[in-house]
Parts: sequence; C-alpha cells; structure tokens
Amino acid sequence: MGIFGSDYESAGVGIPKNAPKKKGVFRFFELLFRKFWKLIQVNMLYSVFFIPILLAGYAFLRVSNSKIAAIIIIICLCAFAAVFGPATAGMMKILRNYTLERHSFILTDFKEAFSKNYKKSFILGLLDLIIAVSIGSAVYVYPKLSEAYGNQLLMIPFIISISIALVVIMMNYYAFLMIVATDISFKNIIKNSLALACVALKKNLITLLSTSVIIAIFIILILINLNFILFLPFVPASILAFIICFNSYPIIQKYVINPFYEQRGEINPELIISENDNEVLFEDKGGKEKPIEKKKKNNILDFYKIPLQYNKNML
Repeated sequence: MGIFGSDYESAGVGIPKNAPKKKGVFRFFELLFRKFWKLIQVNMLYSVFFIPILLAGYAFLRVSNSKIAAIIIIICLCAFAAVFGPATAGMMKILRNYTLERHSFILTDFKEAFSKNYKKSFILGLLDLIIAVSIGSAVYVYPKLSEAYGNQLLMIPFIISISIALVVIMMNYYAFLMIVATDISFKNIIKNSLALACVALKKNLITLLSTSVIIAIFIILILINLNFILFLPFVPASILAFIICFNSYPIIQKYVINPFYEQRGEINPELIISENDNEVLFEDKGGKEKPIEKKKKNNILDFYKIPLQYNKNML
C-alpha cells in the first residue's frame, strides 16, 4: 500500500511464514525498526534508575550546606550503586529476547531479571563503577602530572589505563548477558568475558566502533543544543545495549552455551524451533494469496449508465 501514492487498493501476495531470514546488518535494522518503540520504553524504564545521579548532581549544585549536600550525595551514590548492575541485567534480559526474536513483557521480564540475578549483577555493576572512577581519575591525572613535571614516562600509566578501560568495556559486552542467560558462577563469568573479549576481538571492535559513533553523535548534538539532553531518557541507552546484544550474544551461544549442550549430547534449545510453533489454529497463507486487483475507476458520467441494484427484501 502506497502512503503517498494513489494505489491504495491493491495488495501483493503477502510474506511467506517460512521466508528466509535476513542476515547481518539487514537483520539488525529490521529488528531495530520493528522494536523501536519497545526500545524507547526499555530506555525509559532503565532511566528511572539514574534518578539518584540527578539528585546527587542537584545536591552538589544547589544545596548550600556542604555537610547536608555531602550526606545527600553519598546516599544517592550508594543507591545508584545498589541498582545499576541489576537494572542493566534487567535491560539485557529484554534485549536478549529481542535478539532471539522472542516476545518479551518489559516490566515482567525486567523485574524477574532484576531480582533473580541481583547478587551477581550488583557485584559486577559495583566493580564497573569502581573501575570507571579509577580509570577516569587516571586519565585525568597522568597527563596533568606529565605536563607539570615534564616527564613523558608518566604517559605510560595513562596508556595502560586506556587499555584496561577498553578490555573492561569489551568484557561487559558479555558479562551481563551471561548473567541473565546462564547459571555459571560469577568467577567463570569474569573468566569467560575476558576470554571472549580476546577471542571475538574483530566483532568487539565493530561493536565498540558502532556504539562510539552513536555516543559521539549524541555528545555533539548536546554541545550544539543543550535541549538534546532531554532525549536521554528515551534514547540512546537501549539502542547501544541492543547493538551489544545483537553482536555479542551469538558469540556467547557459540563458545559458551552450545559447547555445554554438545558435551551432554544435546542441542541448544535456543536453536530449536518449538514443536508448538507448528500447532496453529489457522494456516499462515503468507506468499499464497492471490493479489487483490486494483478496482477500475469509473468516470463520473458512467454513474448514470449503471442500473440501480437493490435487494427486494430491503423494501
């Protein structure tokens, strides 16, 4: 059906149920556009857990009493640290389902993943925050010290800090997904994440580049016009996380989940089409329908040439 054209009465044969699925970037954009409004809802839900950061910022800028401000900031930062990891796990659970093309009840699945995986995701989130603060401080301090003392050797810890940051970022591509998708121990999650950060380096670099471009675009837009910051509760966190899930979860399937089932002589259930999918009440006729022919348009003068038709029972 054409939106802007006049050919709105014709239709094609439909889409076959078993049509071959798109692959790669084409499948990504198909899923992205199909789930776009859902991603906005996920982003809004995830943004709720960043309210403590906003309150801490407000206390830092607006509360004149330094002691009260410090207490508020500490409480808010502790609250954020307590929910950051579990909230990220909840979001990843939903986006993992979208990647597998499964339906997901946003609130239900988020709440389930938040509570069920709280301990592991809390520890991981807390480690992420500690590492982020440490590396952020190092990136800021070492160039200053190098410039102040004129010692270029102080740039070596700076480079090491950047390298550690990249490795940790790539490890996070897998850690939260493994928390919501597997029952392995936290220790093994960290080991597997480090291994996958190295094994799938090419895919990780693609993910890093893609997410960096989106982040850069939003930063530039905000610098151009501060009003763009109002879009943050709606995008881009869920889109960034969806890119990560789309690129990283197949790696987890290949190197973590599939080998587990192969050792038991089984097939990963995620790769099997459920038999219930074939038990349908109505047959999908996509690709089999006859096209609806476009009705012939009559000239206004032809109206008077058509005899009036009616049902006698109507009289």
